[in-house]
Amino acid sequence: MGTGILLALLCALSVAGVCGGLALYRREAKLPPDLALSLEVGARRTTAVGSAVDRTGMRYAPLVLRLMGPERVSRLRRRIDLAGNPGGLTVDRYAARRAVYGALGLFGALVMFLRGQPLLGVLMVLFACFWTEVGIRSAIRQRKDTIERTLPDFLDVLAVVVSAGLGFRQALDRVADRYEGPWADELRITLRQMDMGVSRRTAFEELRKRNDSEQVAQFVTALQQGEELGAPIVDTLIQIADDMRRTDAQNARRRAARAVPKATMVVTTFMVPATMILLIAGFFLGSGTDFGSLMGK
Repeated sequence: MGTGILLALLCALSVAGVCGGLALYRREAKLPPDLALSLEVGARRTTAVGSAVDRTGMRYAPLVLRLMGPERVSRLRRRIDLAGNPGGLTVDRYAARRAVYGALGLFGALVMFLRGQPLLGVLMVLFACFWTEVGIRSAIRQRKDTIERTLPDFLDVLAVVVSAGLGFRQALDRVADRYEGPWADELRITLRQMDMGVSRRTAFEELRKRNDSEQVAQFVTALQQGEELGAPIVDTLIQIADDMRRTDAQNARRRAARAVPKATMVVTTFMVPATMILLIAGFFLGSGTDFGSLMGK
């Protein structure tokens, strides 16, 4: 009887929560101008579900940001920049999603614990705490890999264009227009900064800060050193591309060396015992042995 009353109470609370959420979603809330703007930034780049989550949780974004504190918000802004603002993500949109997913996860965890399923409850708590972070970490890794794959070929093309007689600034603009992806976006940001009067050294320093990549840092450092020493820009670009390809090859060999022990462990732990079990079972089944007589039955 008590369990039935508890389940009925949970169902009633769920229905009330859904109705309240729909009412809040349909109500016109007066948001601060910066939050209203962040709600629209990247709206065409996100999914319909993501947009609905953002609009539902945006009213709670200021509370989430206050709870996080200025230092954590600064680190969050840095990670979002490293991820390239995936799906139009901003700090305020992150806070909105954190509020919605956190509420859903904690409610689901409460239901699971009351139903006597602690494992699912723990999983729901993890969903509430870390689901928003998963997308950012994945975007950072994918963006970094894409930039590092693109950069050597880009430098080769840039060296050819510069050797054809164009200045570095014009060649950079021309080649960036031919590329797509995160590296081209970063270069366009750098070029716009230079158009606004920022010095080339400062613009490329900002490029380095926006990307957590050793190859990007290597490119900026070599470019600045070549400019200070007066080295020909074409030779500098070719040398940077060669060094990056050499580094990629070394990293590939390191990854392969680390993968061999892992593959060996998987084979010896799972595949070899499973194969032996299949062989022994097939041998006994094929031999026609009467297991009942062997066991005295």
